[in-house]
Amino acid sequence: MYSRQIDGRTLTLVPTGWTYRNTFVLYDRETNTLWYPYRKGLKGIQGKYFERWLPKLSSDDTTWEKWRAKHPSSEILE
Repeated sequence: MYSRQIDGRTLTLVPTGWTYRNTFVLYDRETNTLWYPYRKGLKGIQGKYFERWLPKLSSDDTTWEKWRAKHPSSEILE
């Protein structure tokens, strides 16, 4: 999971359809910067935010059952 915030704006990240080293390359719709995931976050590899970073955010992988046990008022949006 990565931050989408940079220079006071929120980016919309989407897959390019390309892969590099078996990993999806992303781009943002606002500037068309290409982003590639590294350990510390997404790095701009081409475009307006070349060599800038979107930091990795802490997150947990879990099942719905475990999530629901910890957060019983959660709901699924359809």
